[in-house]
Amino acid sequence: MTVAQYAPAIARGSSRWLLLGSLALNLFFVGVAVAMAIRAPAPPTGDRNVFVRVEHIADTLPPADADLLRGQITANRQLIDEAQTKYHAAQDEIHEALRHEPFDVNAMRAAMAKTRSARQAFDQVIQDVFAFSASQMSPAGRKALANWPPGRKTASNRQ
Repeated sequence: MTVAQYAPAIARGSSRWLLLGSLALNLFFVGVAVAMAIRAPAPPTGDRNVFVRVEHIADTLPPADADLLRGQITANRQLIDEAQTKYHAAQDEIHEALRHEPFDVNAMRAAMAKTRSARQAFDQVIQDVFAFSASQMSPAGRKALANWPPGRKTASNRQ
């Protein structure tokens, strides 16, 4: 037999492997496309509203501590809402300064300074509420606050 007689048999065998490889690769890409199409949605981004975030925190506390936190939030709702509104308005001023043409760097710096001040005032209000609430909570409630969000690695379990 000559080499020419073996060539068709080799070509048939290799074309089968080529076809099988191509089919496997196509199935892989189809699988990836299907997985991307039906994957779980991205986790929601943090809500800007502090009342929504506090509710998420309260849901992880023991019931009595959750009620205590909710009560303090309700008692200070107007103060918290005013501080939050001022902070969000200051953030919006930064966005507007960035959109303004011609761009004014001094306006941007002023908006940023206003945002820092508003954030500090907002933090002070909400932190005071949490500090008072924590002082009234059970040790289990304070531990749940310290470990929030649930599943967070703590200093004792990082090792």
